[in-house]
Amino acid sequence: MIDIQNLRDERNIDIQKVGVKGLKYPIIVLDRAHGTQSVNATINMYVSLLHHFKGTHMSRFVEVLNEIREQVNIRTFQGILDKIRHKLHAESAHIEIEFPYFIEKTAPRSRAKSLMEYRCQFLGTLSDQGMDFIVGMVVPVTTVCPCSKEISRAGAHNQRSIVTVRLRFKKFFWIEDMIQLIEGSASGEVYSLLKRVDEKFVTEKGYENPMFVEDVVRNVAHRLSCDPNFTWYSVEAENFESIHNHSAYAFVEKETS
Repeated sequence: MIDIQNLRDERNIDIQKVGVKGLKYPIIVLDRAHGTQSVNATINMYVSLLHHFKGTHMSRFVEVLNEIREQVNIRTFQGILDKIRHKLHAESAHIEIEFPYFIEKTAPRSRAKSLMEYRCQFLGTLSDQGMDFIVGMVVPVTTVCPCSKEISRAGAHNQRSIVTVRLRFKKFFWIEDMIQLIEGSASGEVYSLLKRVDEKFVTEKGYENPMFVEDVVRNVAHRLSCDPNFTWYSVEAENFESIHNHSAYAFVEKETS
């Protein structure tokens, strides 16, 4: 059969990324508590395409994915990208994986256990210039407004917040440790299951630990800056304000050296 993708294109335009996007696929990732965890991921896979090729072979992306679905973790990512690059005869390969990651959390007073979901990302690029790999996580927290507490006779407005952190690093780290760092940088944590005694504790703890959105991103950035393992990071936080018709937002990024 004629391979249309390999026919010559005369427009003389290189394509930086071509591939498959939004592919839903089950994969297995590392889990510190249980060894591995099966997750349903959303995956984007791309390669570069030189100007003289008409197209790439889309089916080969899925073939590679089927081969590596039980090997997806921080340690194996470079090998995965290398496999994609060579399978499609490309100068560069890119993969973006987003998945829900579940951690068992214990309520602070009742000790009730429940599963908490966090959105995680693996973002990688491999070319002749080397490997670039970023791990990201999206962590819900709570914040209590310091200004509201200061000016109010009683109470203070509080809200759920979303903190998104992306990292470049030198050596392996556990996602669980990073989530714990982020949760400890806000007024309080979010839980799937709380009894009344837990709600009392969480509410009072947050009230005694008020933070602006600026405080949250600075707290996370400061802790990351103290760890030489992290060579680059970005931290963003969005507070879904409870008494304002808008969100409060802050972003900080470490400059690459």
